[in-house]
Amino acid sequence: MPITELLERNSKLYSNETCLVEINPEVKDTRRVTWKEFELIEPEHSSYYKRRITWSVFDEKANRFANLLLERGVKKGDKVAILLMNCLEWLPIYFGILKTGALAVPLNFRYSADEIQYCLDLAEVDILVFGPEFIGRVEEVADEIGKHRLLFYVGDGCPRFAEDYSLQVADCSSQAPGIELSDDDYAAIYFSSGTTGFPKAILHTHRALMHSAICEQKHHGQTKDDVFLCIPPLYHTGAKMHWFGSLISGSKAVLLKGASPQFILQAISAERCSIVWLLVPWAQDLLLAIDNGDVKLEDYELDQLRLMHIGAQPVPPSLIKHWKEYFPHHQYDTNYGLSESIGPGCVHLGVENIHKVGAIGKAGYGWETKIIDENGNPVKQGETGELAVKGPGVMVCYYNDPKSTAEVLHGDWLYTGDMAMEDEDGFIFLVDRKKDVIISGGENLYPVQIEDFLRTNNEIHDVAVIGLPDKRLGEIAAAIVQLKPGSTCTEEDINNFCLKLPRYKRPRKIILADVPRNATGKIEKPKLREMYGASKLVAAQNEVK
Repeated sequence: MPITELLERNSKLYSNETCLVEINPEVKDTRRVTWKEFELIEPEHSSYYKRRITWSVFDEKANRFANLLLERGVKKGDKVAILLMNCLEWLPIYFGILKTGALAVPLNFRYSADEIQYCLDLAEVDILVFGPEFIGRVEEVADEIGKHRLLFYVGDGCPRFAEDYSLQVADCSSQAPGIELSDDDYAAIYFSSGTTGFPKAILHTHRALMHSAICEQKHHGQTKDDVFLCIPPLYHTGAKMHWFGSLISGSKAVLLKGASPQFILQAISAERCSIVWLLVPWAQDLLLAIDNGDVKLEDYELDQLRLMHIGAQPVPPSLIKHWKEYFPHHQYDTNYGLSESIGPGCVHLGVENIHKVGAIGKAGYGWETKIIDENGNPVKQGETGELAVKGPGVMVCYYNDPKSTAEVLHGDWLYTGDMAMEDEDGFIFLVDRKKDVIISGGENLYPVQIEDFLRTNNEIHDVAVIGLPDKRLGEIAAAIVQLKPGSTCTEEDINNFCLKLPRYKRPRKIILADVPRNATGKIEKPKLREMYGASKLVAAQNEVK
């Protein structure tokens, strides 16, 4: 069934129960409310901004926006883009779009003006809904993107080139629009992370969205009593599909703006959160804050927290070992997925398999996996190959990009581009991105393996390994190492630490610098290659000529 039916069910069953809480510790409470039905919560211990919404109001707001879109001529198959920071308006807008039969098109909040325009054009978007943080960027391209599109603005101080969203929905009906939807109807277009150039538009059906909800609830067992802390941006499949577990169980979720250790612990404590999904950098920062005494766990109520899970990138086993030292009774889990497989869950570790930390797990609920060679044939157990997945959440295609679609879709199988191996117990371990493999003197080096080793050094906060051009070996491994604050560790110290590695795996170059990550926590390796390798590669090519 279409996922909108879950919202309508919750509205009937849990009408006046809180479903979402928005907390913004960095903004003082100004008593401003975008929609009058949102309830401002009087802060108990501080003056930060905090709002909540019930299931019935959530559904009513989705209906109002759906009816506004229909009044403006939106029809089944049209596309409506969302460019908002996490807020209470985000999900009602998303579900309002789905209720019309149109496709929701979430946009990355880090996109530049040019990237916004590129994505709107690629996905053939008809309407853009945007917030105050994006006025400047949208204004840069407003004359161009507004020629054939409606622009709705969510927030105070509506700019001249857009319509005020709140005013427009105020008089719209709160009744369901009654558009018939099927599992096979197109529902959403998500964009790839863009770490390999301009993002691709990923087309999904209602069936895929619904399966992601079922998959999440099966994996993490959300009940009505759970409270999910959502910190990552909702435009990303990871955040939203994990929240789908709250949708299917009818439980409360907290949208937290800001990922500092203090904010995270305050939110968990104040809202009695039982499940938190973290990115690797946030977990690292939290552990460092505890190590340094910047936060004291006894200051917070954390007994109700039952599950911490991490996704979006390989998880260093050393991080989880460190986490369990402070939180020995917490369940831990990791999910693997791509936007092309409707986010997390196509591979799943499982809380019962913490002895396999470092693995991404086995095929998730309703999924199949295989590891293949360059000809598409399965490799032997223990050998490295490309991970392929098959299931109800595989994308329809890259929208308007048949060439890229043909490269990754082979029948019902999605070739992920991730190199992996399966151990003797059937657990899958990520080795690296196919495009990130370093070939040095004929040997394949997998950066994730070197990164995992370096993270066992207590002086290192974060690390990224990339390939740099070398005239003799073709490429060498270079490690960009971000030290913990106050560390006096030197390049020589790191090189001595790496003597424990086999000689061919040792980084040939150590660079002490910050490691850049994108909004979903992934290391921005193209940026690092550009910073440290592009000019050298050009110089080397010129010498050869």
